[in-house]
Amino acid sequence: MDPLYQQTHKQVHEIQSRMGRLETADKQSVQIVENEIQASIDQIFSRLERLEILSSKEPPNKRQNAKLRVDQLKYDVQHLQTALRNFQHRRHAREQQERQREELLSRIFTTNGTQKKILDIANMLGLSNTVMRLIEKRAFQDKYFMIGGMLLTCVVMFLVVQYLT
Repeated sequence: MDPLYQQTHKQVHEIQSRMGRLETADKQSVQIVENEIQASIDQIFSRLERLEILSSKEPPNKRQNAKLRVDQLKYDVQHLQTALRNFQHRRHAREQQERQREELLSRIFTTNGTQKKILDIANMLGLSNTVMRLIEKRAFQDKYFMIGGMLLTCVVMFLVVQYLT
């Protein structure tokens, strides 16, 4: 039992050091390191089953101690498994946030393209360049009216707060 226990204990420490490297690994190698860690954890679980069988076959005076050592290893491996799952969850959440951010940025940049398409369609429908310039000028003026209205609202809210307090 002792050589198998020593190997398993050593492998648990190796996994702990790999978990530390997992945090600093680049995006390409993270998946590979995760798979290696998961494979090692699975191997340790199979060794722990064997160790449990061997610990029950120990002499009565050593059996209690052997079972405690195996239980401690099992606890450590379960802790490592949980830490790996938490890391994977955080990584997936980060990747999803990055995808959403990229999608939003692409939407912002496509609004300019959409405006050009609308103008092209209006041109095909026969609207004159003068009418299209008036529409563009109106949109430009509306932006300033909106900004002015927002500023006026902020000033009114500030004055109300000052007056009421």
